Amino acid sequence: MKILNDLLRPVFDLLQAPFAGLPAIVGIIVWSIPVGVFALWVFGKTSNQDRIAAVKKRIHAGLFEIRLFNDDLRAIMRAQGEILRHVLHYQGLALIPMIFILPPLVLVMVQLHQFYGFRGFEPGEELLMTVQLDTDTYSDAVRPEFSLELPEGVHAEMEPVWVPSLAQISWQLGIDAHGDHTLVLNIDGVRAEKLVRSTDRLIRLSPERPPSDFVGQLEWPSERPFAEDSPVQSIVVSYPQGSVGILGWDFEWAFAWMVVFFVLTMVIALALRKPMGVEL
Repeated sequence: MKILNDLLRPVFDLLQAPFAGLPAIVGIIVWSIPVGVFALWVFGKTSNQDRIAAVKKRIHAGLFEIRLFNDDLRAIMRAQGEILRHVLHYQGLALIPMIFILPPLVLVMVQLHQFYGFRGFEPGEELLMTVQLDTDTYSDAVRPEFSLELPEGVHAEMEPVWVPSLAQISWQLGIDAHGDHTLVLNIDGVRAEKLVRSTDRLIRLSPERPPSDFVGQLEWPSERPFAEDSPVQSIVVSYPQGSVGILGWDFEWAFAWMVVFFVLTMVIALALRKPMGVEL
């Protein structure tokens, strides 16, 4: 996963660069077009189009039967049973192309979430940074020696808090200026870095530098994971949630962009299904 993330990061940074100074909705619309076309093309190539068309005709026939015999309860019940059976058959046919669509779609969504799910800090804002240490090494009886080196543009609001039951250290920090700020943590002589970005542009943000496990690297691909034997397992920074503005409404939620993206992708797929000759 680490190698794949190293390959995808510069590609998405380059493709996202033209949208860095634009409203989030612009980039989301543009990204939804190729993704919708790709998903539709894969669906057409990997699904049994003839069977899907036949099943849809049977579903429509069942609906027509209900309208035609709307005063015959037995006919209506029989038609509803047939419709349900054909709907389940249709869903089974649609599952096969999803096996091919979902893996690349997840990789794209995870990368885009680093741009649209959060916003950069503004000068004057505060953040919470939480460092998760190896619970097998540190506990109530073993406290690490630690320090944090802060660059110009970042200051500590209070003394760090050590939570031995969780093997966590937390800092409350304040942002003084825009820029990329590299925080350097020292844990028992081991150096660990975390990037914090203060910006008003749509650029890659990394709320978490992940552990070495597959799920952590999949979810947070923006920074290299910690080594498996590192005393530091992860570092989490509390970035503000991103927002999407639509027709004067501002939806501030980390996953708001995903909802808009999925809706637009479906609209594009539905609009292009006939020109591309795909039966959905």
